[in-house]
Parts: sequence; C-alpha cells; structure tokens
Amino acid sequence: MLRRSALALAAGLLAMPGAAWAQDADDQNTDIRVVGHRDPEGLLPDQTVPNAVSAISGDFIVKQAPTLNAFQLVNLLPGANVSSSDPYGLSTSSSLTLRGLGQDEIGVLMEGAPQNDIGYYYAYPSQFADPENLKQIALAPGGVDIDAPTVVGAGGLLSLSLDDPRARAGALVDLSLGSYAARRAFVRVDSGTIGKTGLKAFLSYSNTRADNWRGAGYDTRQHVDAKLLNEWGDGNRASLALSFNDANSSSYPSPTLADWKAEGRNFNYNAQYTPGNTNYWRLYRAPFRNLYASAPVHLKLGDRLALDSTSYLQFGYGNSPYGTELATTGNYLGTEALGPIALPGAVDGVATVLGNYTGDQARAGNVTKLTYQAGAHRITAGLWFDRGTDRVTQSYTSIGADGEPIDRWGYRAKAIRTADGRLLAYENQRTVTITKAFFIADQIAVTPRFAVDVGFKGVDVLRNGRTYLPGPQGKVRRDGFAALPRAAVHYALDDRQQLFANITTNFRPPNEFTLYNSYYAGEVVTAGTDALKNEYSVSDEIGYRFIGPSFSASVTGFHYKFRNRQLATVVDSGGAQVSSTLNAGGQTSYGVDAEIDYRPAHGVSVYLSGEYLHARIDDDLPVGGDFLPTRGKRAVSSPTLQFGGGGTYDDGRLFGSIAGKYVGRQYATFINDESIKGYATLDLSIGVHLADWIDGKRTDLRINAINVTDPHVLSGVQAVSTNARDVVGRGGTIISGSAPAYYIGSGAAVMATVSRGF
Repeated sequence: MLRRSALALAAGLLAMPGAAWAQDADDQNTDIRVVGHRDPEGLLPDQTVPNAVSAISGDFIVKQAPTLNAFQLVNLLPGANVSSSDPYGLSTSSSLTLRGLGQDEIGVLMEGAPQNDIGYYYAYPSQFADPENLKQIALAPGGVDIDAPTVVGAGGLLSLSLDDPRARAGALVDLSLGSYAARRAFVRVDSGTIGKTGLKAFLSYSNTRADNWRGAGYDTRQHVDAKLLNEWGDGNRASLALSFNDANSSSYPSPTLADWKAEGRNFNYNAQYTPGNTNYWRLYRAPFRNLYASAPVHLKLGDRLALDSTSYLQFGYGNSPYGTELATTGNYLGTEALGPIALPGAVDGVATVLGNYTGDQARAGNVTKLTYQAGAHRITAGLWFDRGTDRVTQSYTSIGADGEPIDRWGYRAKAIRTADGRLLAYENQRTVTITKAFFIADQIAVTPRFAVDVGFKGVDVLRNGRTYLPGPQGKVRRDGFAALPRAAVHYALDDRQQLFANITTNFRPPNEFTLYNSYYAGEVVTAGTDALKNEYSVSDEIGYRFIGPSFSASVTGFHYKFRNRQLATVVDSGGAQVSSTLNAGGQTSYGVDAEIDYRPAHGVSVYLSGEYLHARIDDDLPVGGDFLPTRGKRAVSSPTLQFGGGGTYDDGRLFGSIAGKYVGRQYATFINDESIKGYATLDLSIGVHLADWIDGKRTDLRINAINVTDPHVLSGVQAVSTNARDVVGRGGTIISGSAPAYYIGSGAAVMATVSRGF
C-alpha cells in the first residue's frame, strides 16, 4: 500500500504544475457545492456575485509553510503579483499588486475590520492572524464591496476570515524547524461549547525566530489570536475576534539596478559595527506592536429584515529606524536655527545616531447595515463611521559604543533633545482622520435567473492635523467628499454557468503627509497642500463562470480609467526612507484574468491561472516647469503577463504539491527607461498523515520547500521614479534622472512541520 501511494504521489507531482491541499474531514472548511470530486483548496468557491472573486480555503492554507503571510498565500491567484524580501514572510519589506495596482490601492479586511494604515493606506501582512486560524482568504481584484469600511479599493479587496471555534474542546500544536535557523511553535486551544451558554472560543499563541536569509540579522515574532462566538436561533451570530502582534523585523536594503549589477545578493547592511558606520544592521531593525479587535454581529429581525454590524478597535506603535549622523552644531528645528546640542559619543562634533520614523496609531469605527427583502427587491442601506489618530515623529536616538541603539523603539522620552529641552525632530505631527459614509443598494431579481444590482456610496474624509515644528505652518485641514455609484448584472445560464458584468467607481484621498511642509537646513523644500485632488477611477468587468462537479473555470475581462492616478514611492531623506506620492495623471488599463480548477480523481487537483494586462499612462507628467514625455508609456509595476499553476495529491496517507508562478517584465520609471526582467518561482511540499498509524488523532508531518530553484532576481519595484536617466522634456529642458530601487527576490528555504491534534 505504501509503495502504491508513493508511486501515485510521484505521478501526480510530475503530471501537474501547481499547488493545493486537503485536510482531515473534521477540519474541512469549504464553500464548494459539488457532486463529483470535492475541491480541497477552495480556490474557486461557488459564487453568484456579479464580480470576479478568487479564494483559498483553510485546507489550502494549512498545508503551506506556516510562516507565510497573506500576500504570499494568494500568490497563485490571477493578477496577484507578490514581491517578498524573505522566504518566510516575516519582513515588512514586501508588496502586493493586483492588475498593476499597488497595495495602497487594495482594501484589506480581517473579520470585517479594516487593516490598512489610516494615513498611508498600506497593510502589513506579517501582522495578520496566524495561518492556522484562517478559514478563508478571498480576493476580489475589481473593487470593494459597497459596505466595505475602506477608502481605497481600486485595486480590489483582500478579505481574511478567521476560523470559528470548534464545538468540541481540543488543542492543536505545530512545531517547525527550517533553513536559516528558523524555528516556530504554535499552540491553539478550543474551549468547545461552554455549558448551556452556546458560547465557544479559541485562543492561540505562536513564537517564531529566523536568521536573515541574506546579510546579518534576524527576525522575531510573537502572536496571539482569539475568537469568542455565540450562535442562536435562525442564523443569528455574534463574535469578538482579537489579534495581537509583537515583532522585531529586519528591513532588507533595496538596491538600485547599478547596486544589483555590482553586488547582487551581497548588497546588505554591515555585520560589524565600526565608529561612524551608519550601515550597521542593528540600526535597521523595525519593532512593531499591534492590537486588532473586531466584533461582527448578524441578527435576523424578521422573515424579511436583517441587521449586520461590525465594530472595531485598533492600536499600533512601531519604529522604522535607520542609521545617520548628526552634528552638534548647524541644526534646525523646522525653520528655526538651533544652538549647539549635546550628542553622546560625538567625535569632532559628529555622532552616529539612530534615526527614528515612528508611528503611533489608534483607530475605532463601526459599519452597520440593514437588509430588507421586498418582493423582487433586496434593499441594503447602511452607515460607516471611523475615527483614527496618527502621531508621526522622525527623531533621533543615541547609540552605544558597540552600535546598539539606546532605545530601538524610538520613544520621544528617550530621544535626543535641543539645549532648551525640545524634541529634535525632522518631522513631528499629529493627524486625526474622520471618515463618514452612507450607502444604499438594491438587488432586483428580474427573473429567477437574471438579477440587476444598483448602488450608491458617499464617503467624506476629513483630516485635521497639527505640526509641532517651528515655521510658517501650524494646523492643517482637508475635507473631501466622493460620490461612488455602481451597477452590475448577473445571469445564470443554467445551474452551472453564469455571466456577469459590472461598473464600479473608486477613489483614493491623498496621503496625510501631503498636508505638511518638509524642511531642510531651515528652508521649506516641499510645501504641504490641501488642494490635491482625489484619485478617481471607473472600472468595468465582464465575466463567465462554470462550476462543475470536477471542473470549474472563470474568465474575466476588465477595464480601468483613472484620473489623478496616485503612485506611492519611497524617497531618501537624510538616510531615512520616507513615503511619498507621485501624481501620474490619467491611466488606462485593460486585460483578462482566467483560472481553472480541475479535479480528475479523488484527492487530485490541478489549478491554473493567468493574466494579460495592458496598462498605459495617458498624460505627460509635469516635472518642475516642464513635462516628461510619458504619454503612452507602460505603467510601472504592471507586468503584461503572469501565469500560475498548481497541482496536488492526497490519498489520505501521503500528500504532496508543486506550485509555480511566472511574472513578466516590470517597468520602474514613468518614462520606461529602466525595468526588471520576468522571473519564475517554484515551491514543493510533501507530507504524510500519521493519524491511522498512531492513535487516530490528527498527526501530520510535512516538508515545505520554498523557491526551490533559487533564481537570483529582482522581484519587484520598491521605489519608482519618473526617469532613471536624464531626459529632454517637452519644453526642451533637461530633466535629471534618479535611480529606482528594487526588492531582491528571496532565496530558497526548507521547513519541516509536525502538527498534532489533541
């Protein structure tokens, strides 16, 4: 029997290019309704929504390397372009683009609560829930749901759903060891149903440590997830989900193309400290602590009326530090010249210090909607309110003689002060963001097979801020409203085939830092403004779905039209990597997404996905007093072709998988004078279910091989630029070039995991 299983596994791996997994029957969480061979991955869940949606289920997730973050887990899905700086997904240096749109354009929800940064719109996947606790990750690349509490969404919506607590008490333990001295422990305890209350809960804890795969340094992560759930009556449910993350992550340096050609993977921070060295690795470790809480409630108020409400609360503090030098004289605070300051360890009036870029955020909100069924009409109306506070400081902290920071967290109380006791800071501000929205939608069942959806959402974003730096600026304010209509149609050709089409509008307010002045040597180098326009986009989709007993497929054509396209980048400011935004004017994109899920036999699954993307800049870009000739150029970070493929085998004893992804060429400048080549990655896994050989309780042993071909490549664009080389503008002036920066694709890694249920 073992020999026969092994031969079947080998045949399955050789025959199929991809990845998917199965899990023992007690833990299956699938939305698939089939008669033939069950889909063990949940990659094409049975959908009736009038827009493109892809997903992965807990059955897929639980067979992956347990450190992978949510971005890495959706890498196989159509249009998902993931750039990871480390194989384990622990570093904050990573990115996700969908259909060429960056992660600050992608709304992210976990248990219905927003995860995007309130000021800059980024989401940080290494902070999300542990993979063992995820029931599903759904990816809708065309836009966000009308009730989604997010102000970005042109790039789509990434939704994470936590697993429900088990009805029976139990425990799960995962122990992992891997390359680069990686080790991880995970423990989850389920209470089961508590007496006659109907309540059930789970609590989990994980601890992870791994050396950097390139250069000196290491990452640590401690994480806690918890969920309390009560269900009663006919579909009523209320839950409280908590997720706490405490990490100290390495920031991998991002090379220019010249750096990459000269040093390759040796482009790293220094392993040893010497006096005056600002490139020492301990000066680039980012500590963060975050707490997320979400309380979704669903109540049936009658046969035709239902209430859904999600309240959420978030706290976070972290530092993105860097090494730099300060002089005891010649400093400024905003526009004010300062006298001499005391700098511990200064030599000839200059000291190496830790530059801090700290963010201290608090956020609370609620989204509530009522849904009423009135004959052929299903009417939804709701409100969303969100208030967030963001305290951003760029200060400086002394370091010891060994290069160790006195305070790696960058707390203001321990930072360097001026002679009269004020905080010495390059940036020092507090912003309150208040978001208010209303929405109404009607789904009309014209016939049993044909439905029309119409909706409208109005969103107002108010920012009130204050800078604490001396100068011409004090308080700042920006208030903007966006009107977002939408419409969609859905037609069921029969029980298995569907057609759909939609038109959706999205917007993106300017980042909060665009409101504030920036200073250098006492002068205003960039003037803050409240006059920047919202990015606005109109997207269209038309698609076809087939959901069969052993074969499922989806094909979606899409089109986007942008005004005031905003592109996030990173600029170097005195050694600090500071977020910035470029206005790329208009942009037009169109393309096709496709995916296939085929299950030829029990325990065997094949998944294929692909995307063609045509993304072009519509306008010449204003630079200084001239225009850069960018009209018709390809949009940055928008590969024309992407392909993914996966295949799995599981006979109840042995299981295995193979997963591959190809990403085409990506441009890094608006003028298209610099790009990175296409590349491919390959992941493998093999495992054995040991329950039947031991005591019948879940016991799995698996080995995950990540990026086994280990290509030496640049995997994505970390910081775009207008032009890499000097260019003659439309007006005849010379527009100086600046080099973009890139992510270095992660190296290969192997991780072994033992999973045991109790």
